[in-house]
Amino acid sequence: MAEPLLRIENVSKKFSGLLAVDGASLSVQAGHITALIGPNGAGKTTLFAMISGFLAPSAGRIFHRGRDITGVPPYRLARRGIARTFQIVRPFAGLTVHENIAVGAHLSRRSRTDALDAAGQVAELVGLAELLHKPAASLTVAGRKRLELARALATGADLLLLDEVLAGLNPSEVATMVQMIGSLVGRGLTILMIEHVMQAVMSLAEHVYVLSEGRILTEGSPQAVVADARVIEAYLGRGAAARLLAAGSRHV
Repeated sequence: MAEPLLRIENVSKKFSGLLAVDGASLSVQAGHITALIGPNGAGKTTLFAMISGFLAPSAGRIFHRGRDITGVPPYRLARRGIARTFQIVRPFAGLTVHENIAVGAHLSRRSRTDALDAAGQVAELVGLAELLHKPAASLTVAGRKRLELARALATGADLLLLDEVLAGLNPSEVATMVQMIGSLVGRGLTILMIEHVMQAVMSLAEHVYVLSEGRILTEGSPQAVVADARVIEAYLGRGAAARLLAAGSRHV
């Protein structure tokens, strides 16, 4: 198998007495969608923050294209082609949608004209072309999620770290965003996504890692992972798998 685009080896993060991530290892193959799932408080966003350079690991190493990037700051990782979105979307409220996307495009384009041109092309990809001149503050939740994705895309990244981009969306908006994310891989991008919407994980991800209490609990195909008793219990509590199995047998 080819060298993974992203490889995390035994990464840990400790905050005072709290071990938020405990020896987590995972890899992401180029041109694929990989999902990281787990219950609230499992350490998923902390792991993302270390991959994207916002936090330095207490232990372990992170590699991108075979090069050690452990502790490299976010602006340097952005220039290497790594971009992330955030759970809480905070656009530059005083700027237009067009200008917000151009902020990301300026990473590789000094000219304002070039950045705005690139931003317009990205807006077409995420369905914001008709809203370019609107104030970012006027967007709906779904619009702000698209804007967050657009700013990351505008950097020219080939590895996207998507942190719950579907949170707060209704079923119709989720379906649209899922289709959009799937199309990005066809354009040569690689995606590692944190997601709680299992419908999206099942339809998008080719490989899934489950994080629980800071540790990788299991990994595999989406179908195998959701049927794993350990995963069911991590989400629903001790004995949940047995109860579900018993309930299912009563309805056979």
